Amino acid sequence: MSLKEQLHADLTEAMRARDDVRRSTLRMVLTSVTNEEVAGKQARELSDDEVLKVMTRELKKRREAATAYTDAGHPDRAAAELAEAAVLEAYLPAQLDDDALAALVAAAIAESGASGPQGMGQVMKIVQPKIAGRADGGRVAAEVKRQLAP
Repeated sequence: MSLKEQLHADLTEAMRARDDVRRSTLRMVLTSVTNEEVAGKQARELSDDEVLKVMTRELKKRREAATAYTDAGHPDRAAAELAEAAVLEAYLPAQLDDDALAALVAAAIAESGASGPQGMGQVMKIVQPKIAGRADGGRVAAEVKRQLAP
């Protein structure tokens, strides 16, 4: 069963269970997936990896919105965004902890032979496919900068 089919099945289950947060979150994700499929010159079916990328992008939006609502003094809205984020996180691969991320970055630096901040692009090209949605890009970039710092 593809990830998209799993999302549809879970949406049906959430509707039957009258789980409003899960239902609305899954509808939002499926809408984003459909929009991505019809974007461009020709409609296409997204692979599971592409669906995961869409879900990761939506998760990032939810986290940013929660931060904005918290900063603006709206904790109820921030809590709603975080509840949606929790639903999305259940479908994404487990996030790397700091030690595992540091080890992957160190291996990529050794593989590329980069030294200094100018080698950041080379290291990112090597490390991004290995991480594949298991860590936020900002976290990865910060770790690469930290390890490449003189």
